[in-house]
Amino acid sequence: MKWRNFKQYIFGKNGLSKIGLTNIIGGGTTSIFWFYLASLIEPEQYGQIHYFIGIAGMSQLLSLVTSNNILTVYAAKNIKIHPTLFLISILAGLVALVTTFLLFNKIEVSFLILGYIIFELSNGLLLGRKLFSIYAKFFLIQKFLTLVLGISLYHIFGVEGVLFALVLSYIPYILIIFREFKENKIDFSLLKSRKGFLINNYGINISVATGGQIDKLIIVPLLGFGLLGNYSLAMQVIVVLMILPNIIFKFLLAQDSSGENTEKLKIYTILLSIGLSITGVFVLPQIITIIFPKFVDVVSAIQIMSIVIIPATIGLLFESKFLALEKSRYVIISKILGLGVIITGFIILGTAFGIVGLSISLVLSSFCSASYLFIVDKKILK
Repeated sequence: MKWRNFKQYIFGKNGLSKIGLTNIIGGGTTSIFWFYLASLIEPEQYGQIHYFIGIAGMSQLLSLVTSNNILTVYAAKNIKIHPTLFLISILAGLVALVTTFLLFNKIEVSFLILGYIIFELSNGLLLGRKLFSIYAKFFLIQKFLTLVLGISLYHIFGVEGVLFALVLSYIPYILIIFREFKENKIDFSLLKSRKGFLINNYGINISVATGGQIDKLIIVPLLGFGLLGNYSLAMQVIVVLMILPNIIFKFLLAQDSSGENTEKLKIYTILLSIGLSITGVFVLPQIITIIFPKFVDVVSAIQIMSIVIIPATIGLLFESKFLALEKSRYVIISKILGLGVIITGFIILGTAFGIVGLSISLVLSSFCSASYLFIVDKKILK
């Protein structure tokens, strides 16, 4: 990549800086909310909120026949398959809404599923079409609504108000979904030639749903809400550290799908992940203990979990490459591999060593997934 083109990618009107600033401000805003909430409530209450968020998150990913990443790929390639995928995903989401309500009798958790779905669908469309300004506006509105409504409804209704606030924050995205249905036709014939890619992608969704939320569903019955609260706060710190790598992934996926050369940016991203990991191991734990004295188990968890940033970032870079080539089966295998490691680790190491065992399991899972993608790239694709 020439330096002139590299600067255009980073600082251009629709460059990485646009996505970067948006995600930094948005991610920082929601992190402020979650850290503020953690300073007010007990670890058990914090864990209970994230338990129900985990249920909604898993239901959302099981409902999506597509994903943010796949929508980005097809939008970048100007394949107008989005209305069809939107319709199927929303119908599946309605089924998940009813099922979740019948099982848990919590209407806010049920509607949160639809909120997550329209959020994923809309952002995948906007990023793929490189409408970064519109993406930024909607993304920031949702994050600021989370902060304002979350704090307000918590003080009015208590812990129950937090989930209702999350539901309300996703309402603006309905406009994007409605406009897409209005301007483009539903065409099921577009699915036939891409069914293999879509089926593999749905497999990725299933593995992501299980891998991303299984921690909450395993920890509670084995170790209780208190430990989940500590684990969730540690994970929130990792989410903050992963903001920049995730920003770059969103940008890279559209560029890789368009056939652009992104090797130099990927090298810089790996170096960035090493710096972030070092910060998480040596700097952040000392700050967290001062701000959140109730969460006594967080320090060791953050120090171990921070290592995950390096393999997780490398895995994202390979995922961008494989998804852009529509080689999603390698991604799904990596997810299944990581899922197997994390479930085994949570049951064995988690029950034996508590939050330390959970943290080690997370690192091992990410390392195994990234290693598999690296081997595939070097030994098979080339």
